[in-house]
Amino acid sequence: MTETTPRTNNARSLLVIGGTSDMGRAVAAAYAEMGWTIALAARDIEAAGRDAADIRTRVEAARVAVHHLDILETDTFGAFLDGLDTLPDTVVCVVGMLGDQERAQDDPHYAARVMRTNFEGPALLLEMLARRFADRGRGLIVGVSSVAGDRGRASNYVYGSGKAGLTAYLSGLRNRLSATDVRVVTVKPGFVRTKMTAGMDLVGPLTATPQAVAARIAALQSRRADVIYVLRAWWPIMSIIRAIPETVFKKLKL
Repeated sequence: MTETTPRTNNARSLLVIGGTSDMGRAVAAAYAEMGWTIALAARDIEAAGRDAADIRTRVEAARVAVHHLDILETDTFGAFLDGLDTLPDTVVCVVGMLGDQERAQDDPHYAARVMRTNFEGPALLLEMLARRFADRGRGLIVGVSSVAGDRGRASNYVYGSGKAGLTAYLSGLRNRLSATDVRVVTVKPGFVRTKMTAGMDLVGPLTATPQAVAARIAALQSRRADVIYVLRAWWPIMSIIRAIPETVFKKLKL
């Protein structure tokens, strides 16, 4: 762990899992602007350090720490959490791997990596955080899933199945903790202009920016919500797609 700026005792704290992703950086910057202490967790510690320095440059007196975390190394999660300076008030998990559908169909090891990155790793880590939040008596867990998890499509069902698992996990966790002061929110951004979607033919009106995703997540500090579609147009679209009978859905080129 590398501390970039001294922290204050009364600052609220945010942990970003996947801190070097485009969305992770945007979320961290948005919370830094609000005066929060930030912890960036990422596999590439050097990249995380550069992102922390960038936030510190753009946000006066920003307090940022960086921590190494590989979401596939599940046996390290306990030590990772023990190594944090403090148990965060809010955790935002933006980890994801779109992957290549055709490769995943032919390579089971690659498919497993896509599935584990999108579901297994995030779910197991968030479960450990949820237990600690429950013991403390409060906390906010934000999991960034995907509209791809709302229904399996031939073009990306390996990625979509991982996100479907994460969506179901967050729903169950939310249900389990509903009688406590630990909140669990599922965020579904839809298309987002990031490195992960570079080269894809995105639909402009249905495509968000990382900053728009970050703004909706930051607003959760003062707004109660369970599931959020970052661009509201996605809610009716996905409602229709989920309602299509399977016999008809099989004939669609999606």
